[in-house]
Amino acid sequence: MDLIITFIGTSASVPTAARGTSATLVSRGGRRWLVDCGEGTQRQLLRSGVGLVDVDLVLLTHLHGDHFLGLPGMLKTFGLRGRTEPLLIVGPDGLHALMHTLQPLIGRLPFHLEVQEAGAGEVLRDDGVAVRAFHTDHGVRSLGYALVEDDRPGAFDVDAAHALGVPHGPQYGVLQRGGEVTLASGAVVRPDQVLGEARRGRVVVFSGDTRPCAGTRDAARGADLLVHEATFTQDDADRAVETRHSTAREAGLLAAEAGVRMLALTHVSTRVAPREVRREADAVFPGATVPRDFDQVEIPFRERGEPRLVPVQERLGASARDHAAAPEAPATLDDATL
Repeated sequence: MDLIITFIGTSASVPTAARGTSATLVSRGGRRWLVDCGEGTQRQLLRSGVGLVDVDLVLLTHLHGDHFLGLPGMLKTFGLRGRTEPLLIVGPDGLHALMHTLQPLIGRLPFHLEVQEAGAGEVLRDDGVAVRAFHTDHGVRSLGYALVEDDRPGAFDVDAAHALGVPHGPQYGVLQRGGEVTLASGAVVRPDQVLGEARRGRVVVFSGDTRPCAGTRDAARGADLLVHEATFTQDDADRAVETRHSTAREAGLLAAEAGVRMLALTHVSTRVAPREVRREADAVFPGATVPRDFDQVEIPFRERGEPRLVPVQERLGASARDHAAAPEAPATLDDATL
């Protein structure tokens, strides 16, 4: 089953010519889940090459405007397109009050909108994967999210099954699914006799806006991908503390401590150039990346390789210039950085 992360908006607080505000799309099989929905997200989705998909779930990390202002327009568009499937929106305490405030902008929808305020713990289970929320440290009620797949059975040993007298056919499937089979001789064959060690499911963690914290570190231990904010560099370390954000170095150190396989840094402030963010994190977590809008990370099962960053130009080829954001510009805007 494919697991692809598409970076829809990677700027902190305000959009730039090159980056939209916070939004990340998770594509797993036929499911589409959106983490945050900053201003202009529906247009960013259209430009990304993915299209304005009917997402099944929206996960809001906190209720600052640059993380939810894209919701009213996107929901209205879903309604105008005649969507009938329900949509679940999950976020921290205060989400019900926010959606009540936004109701006059959204209007009547032809589909059911379920709003769920969450604390730490599981917020969704779907087709072999759990979505778990954890508390973060942003000075307001804030959550991070971990997508944790169930472990898969170990590889099936055909030779071992043959040696035990299991005939080729449906009984192989029973054993692979964890069931026992009884042979014509009366012998019982257990799954552990023909299966290797369980294969760990994939884990993707989204920090949202936060200081480095134990909640993120614990959720990210051994993760395949950690998407962590890196609003500042160490030159602005005091401001990072003041605004409850992280520096690139801090994010890199947390990733190293957690032992993640890949680190993607987002929520980049206009105060700093992305290359400086990358350089600082790379010094403590080699290979750290700062995705541009519309880049993707493909996450294969562990036995099939490492997570891989796929630039939008590689995905879309010559047509990328019609979808990709403008080239990165020097950082000049001194934004408030929520």
